[in-house]
Amino acid sequence: MDVGRPADTSDSRKQHTMSTISIIGLGGMARAIATRAVEGGHTVEVIGRDAAKAKDLAAELGGSATAGTFGAAPAGDIVVSAVPYSSAAQVLAQFGDALAGKIVIDISNTFNADATGVVTPAGTSGAQEIAKTLPASAHVVKAFNTVFGHVLAQGGRLDVLIAGDDMDAKTRVSAFIESLGLRPLDAGDLAAARWLEAVGPLLMGLANHGAGFDISLGVTIKD
Repeated sequence: MDVGRPADTSDSRKQHTMSTISIIGLGGMARAIATRAVEGGHTVEVIGRDAAKAKDLAAELGGSATAGTFGAAPAGDIVVSAVPYSSAAQVLAQFGDALAGKIVIDISNTFNADATGVVTPAGTSGAQEIAKTLPASAHVVKAFNTVFGHVLAQGGRLDVLIAGDDMDAKTRVSAFIESLGLRPLDAGDLAAARWLEAVGPLLMGLANHGAGFDISLGVTIKD
């Protein structure tokens, strides 16, 4: 695995079908993903408990960005859950059946207070625990948790590791990721999300022991 930022090939974004993306959360990762989504030509809906802040973010994003209503049915078929793991299940539960049939991208990290391990029990992942709270027809895909938000905001073609049980959902999420000028890499079914979440403490360890926080984790595929 390489630590670094591959070259930007953003022209490839034009090859992908544009869609409506709903993002729940108003933090740094939500802003970074939303910015790249707007630049990629998607219609973006930002949703937060604070309606005024959601409207302000939509205005800052410009383009087709709008502010949605917290708890109402998201406009997008792809819904990005950009809230901390500690509150993700509670937040998503407030949308209830409005998430039925949706693809839900869980970007949360599950590391503990000092980022030396994860808080989830052995044999499961945060993404799997979140999936249990959603309607049965919703499909959870783990993605983006292996990329620092500020690095994502800097631009460039980065690797985004994903995991999920539904192949169609992963295909659509992969197309979305590619439309952002990023490279999706499929790590397996949703159980593999546990290992993607373990990358959080790994990156924090690297950052705190000399590498700094302007890093990204990538994979070199040999021909």
